Amino acid sequence: MLLSLSRQNECGFEVDLFYFFLGCLIVQLMKIKLLLFILGAGFSYLLIILRSSFPSLDVARDNEFPGIEDENFVVIEGHLHSPQLASNNIGSMVENLSTCLKALQLENSNLIEILLEKLEEYLSDDSELAVFDPEFMINAFPPETIDNIHKTAKMMVSTGFEREFSDMYSRCRRECLVESLSRLWFQKLSFEGLQMLSWKEMEDNIKRWIKVFKVTLNILLPTERQLCDQVFFGFSAAADLSFTDVCMESTLQLLSFTKAMAIIRRSHEPEQLFRVLELFETMRDIIPEFKSLFRDQYSGSLQNEVATIWKRLGEGIKGIFMELENLIRYDAAQSAILSGGIHPITRYVMNHLRAASRSRKTLEQVFEDRVNSSFSLSVQIGLIMELLNRNLEAKSKIYKDPTLCYVFLMNNCRYILLHIKDSELGSILGDAVIQKHTAKVRLHHANYQSNSWNKMLEFLKLDTNASMQPNEEANSMKMKLKSFNMHFEKICRVQSSWFIFDKHLKREIITSIVKDLLPAYAKFIRRFQRVLQLGKNADKYIKYEMEDIARGLDNLFQGRGKSN
Repeated sequence: MLLSLSRQNECGFEVDLFYFFLGCLIVQLMKIKLLLFILGAGFSYLLIILRSSFPSLDVARDNEFPGIEDENFVVIEGHLHSPQLASNNIGSMVENLSTCLKALQLENSNLIEILLEKLEEYLSDDSELAVFDPEFMINAFPPETIDNIHKTAKMMVSTGFEREFSDMYSRCRRECLVESLSRLWFQKLSFEGLQMLSWKEMEDNIKRWIKVFKVTLNILLPTERQLCDQVFFGFSAAADLSFTDVCMESTLQLLSFTKAMAIIRRSHEPEQLFRVLELFETMRDIIPEFKSLFRDQYSGSLQNEVATIWKRLGEGIKGIFMELENLIRYDAAQSAILSGGIHPITRYVMNHLRAASRSRKTLEQVFEDRVNSSFSLSVQIGLIMELLNRNLEAKSKIYKDPTLCYVFLMNNCRYILLHIKDSELGSILGDAVIQKHTAKVRLHHANYQSNSWNKMLEFLKLDTNASMQPNEEANSMKMKLKSFNMHFEKICRVQSSWFIFDKHLKREIITSIVKDLLPAYAKFIRRFQRVLQLGKNADKYIKYEMEDIARGLDNLFQGRGKSN
């Protein structure tokens, strides 16, 4: 039917509906899929050749109606073949665009090799990102290639094929970005895959992610932003849309790792908390730069995703502290530390808190609660410290010997105090907490000395009863000295196996004992030697000289047989 759709009017113009319908067919095929225009153009060309081979159609028409001029027959000669020319032009533009994009893709692979060489040291150790020109990639692309792509963009946008051009461009640059991330050795891991990793593997992935993400934000994405701005110069909306389309998939892939890390929970050693804090700090620091890159209306979802993940990491850090609280609450006292040394729960908690305090500013930001301003980092750590002290008090009751109980408390409180004083915990908790724990150490020291050595001093007290007979005094002093010798030997033997971890505290305790015990012993021995009833036999009752007492005290708390 289309082969006969020509009419002529008296003005000599011809409207060739045949060409018109062919043009519409090609346009519709291109809207379905850009590459279908080839099939449409080939089909149209075949029909045109077929029609041209039947000129008798027009002759027959003229012979049949020789004197009639049809008013519906309108031809505009100048645009006789405009649909065909349009299809040919589109095909030429697409072919040219495809060639330019392939050249750009090839150049991108070469530039990635150069980039990896520049980043080799940064990616392989703990060094910071080296300072070099972040625009070296965009400057290295051939200007004539970018210019040709820009000219093609102008032609295709002006003819209504903006979406088709954007699709081809975005698909090519997406592949380049995926290749770049792959060459940076960042693996795609599902949530289930991450859960199966050991902590060492997880830690390696976290360190790698931070480095790759910084390279992406500082080099790769700015390159794509500048490239879009040059290619779509004069079409800002199209540039924004294509940039988002190019970067969306790879950016979400990178963000999915942090999203998973905010959820995955493991046994949280101090180093593990530190790595999660590093993720939080990295996300916090890139938000301004991220917003400057994804600044258009099409990137709102990405900006919201970054903000949401950052908040989830903060909630995950809070969750780690809550798990620490639960660990202390439910750490039941099962067996005593034989030598009264540091309990594992004390080491674990204090090492955890000391490591965390190195990121004090970040943690204060995490625990900043605008709704409940009273719940701050200092309050959270104070709560953990209170739980730990109560837990240790409960564990100390396992010891049958109350003296060893006080040694245990003294050791653990001293350990806590030193960890507070030699870290940021002191600044977080304040002087009041330091003074409180200092007082606790002194109290446990006093209780230890009272339960152990004050009883020894009782043996060395002199009788002041003037009515006592000389024989009674001599017998009393012999019994006291015998008891002293027996208890001193036992205490030295038992307490030499106990353990005081801090040498300064150990020296302080021994000095305190020496200060009280040696003068009392010297005074007792002088009086004992003057008792007439004992005479020259007094020395045979004296088992320890002053030097022996001092030596015995120096051997206390050697920790023989300790389990620490």
